[in-house]
Amino acid sequence: MNKAILIGRLTRDPELRTTPTGRNVCQFSVAVNRTFTNANGEREADFINCVVWDKQAENLCKYQKKGNQIAVEGRIQTRNYDDNTGRRVYVTEILTNNISFLDAKGSNSNSDSFNNLPEPPMQEENSFQTVSVEKDPFEAFGDSIEISDNDLPF
Repeated sequence: MNKAILIGRLTRDPELRTTPTGRNVCQFSVAVNRTFTNANGEREADFINCVVWDKQAENLCKYQKKGNQIAVEGRIQTRNYDDNTGRRVYVTEILTNNISFLDAKGSNSNSDSFNNLPEPPMQEENSFQTVSVEKDPFEAFGDSIEISDNDLPF
């Protein structure tokens, strides 16, 4: 399974390009905060390169700008090419199939407001929330479940 889900902020204004075959494409990067602080007590971020195609590329460029928070869903893809000097360059990026805009409609977030946002609260790495239920949601299935060998994926 190859699935990536990111929530972060755009590192620059997205720019729409069109391929020679007429498809719209937008390459962008998302700054994703790490859940821990470094030895100096500072929070670091990872800058993840992403690519989106066609109508979603148009919408991203039309409605979003640097500093806006987005959610990206897609798959990790690697590719390589030879640069102008003949050196092989390897690229890892998220090939996006779904983008959600997370800033409130009409908000004017920009890079200054992005830098002044409070940090999210830290959570314990192994903290679990327990939910109690009054009635067994699976009682209608009976005491046992019958599975044939044909139902197993292996």
